[in-house]
Amino acid sequence: MNWFGVIPAITTPFYGNLKVDHPFLAEHAGWLLGNGCAGLVLLGSLGEGATLEHAEKIQVLQTAVRASESRKTPVIATISSLSTHNAVMLAKQAENAGCDALMVLPPYVYASDWREMKHHVSAVIGATSLPCMLYNNPVAYKTDFLPDQIAELAAQHANLEAIKESSADVRRVAAIRAILSDRLTILVGVDDAIVEGVHAGAQGWVAGLANAFPAESGRHEDSFALYSWFLPLLRMDTVAKFVQLIKWVQSQTATGSARVRPPRLELEGTELADARRILSTALANRPAVQSTTFPPLKEA
Repeated sequence: MNWFGVIPAITTPFYGNLKVDHPFLAEHAGWLLGNGCAGLVLLGSLGEGATLEHAEKIQVLQTAVRASESRKTPVIATISSLSTHNAVMLAKQAENAGCDALMVLPPYVYASDWREMKHHVSAVIGATSLPCMLYNNPVAYKTDFLPDQIAELAAQHANLEAIKESSADVRRVAAIRAILSDRLTILVGVDDAIVEGVHAGAQGWVAGLANAFPAESGRHEDSFALYSWFLPLLRMDTVAKFVQLIKWVQSQTATGSARVRPPRLELEGTELADARRILSTALANRPAVQSTTFPPLKEA
């Protein structure tokens, strides 16, 4: 499994009635891959996985698998649930749907001690033979997988191959490498820490703003200048309404729709004005590296 490069946590597009827009999902997936992305993560927080019914999740995975088939790029299913039983079931169904790998989260809502969290993620990792990436995001999920705990999991599960490190502390990248060397591939999961994370030893990026700017998210010779241009946009990935913000950017760049499922609501007022100001500045000063034009949207 290739865990390197830019792997977008792809958004889930909706029609006006908030049903999943599968034709657009397939088109968006193909466009991202055509602009250099190395794979796709489905059903994550940015993909509004928590608002999708179980059957919808499987259908989204199947659409992504079909869209990726010709390029032979990996489809990574996010496995998150309130219960260990349902997480294991989803992992097995993701494998049956043709997914290439899993991103394994701690349980929603319930955060506890290492014994319980280890049991949960171990059950999911061990449910299939698929390569797995552990997702560490203590800010969002209140569970912090420490480097020695990650090493314990890696020793017990040969198919644990990577970690998405989203603690926003780049020192964690060095700490994991110090214990595990190259046993796991480390991917940055916070958009505005990508350059720092790569310098500390990360080799991949599970990216948010890549949904609108995939080519700009790739590695380029003048990476610092590109990062400086990108940074105000990347910071949209670090706040509570990151889903609304990134989908709004997609709507303004003709790469998606701003539609979100409640309880999320589309941006308005000061939040919208601030987002408009940031994006306007970015678009007025776009770098030489630019993504290809997205095919015209077909409104439902």
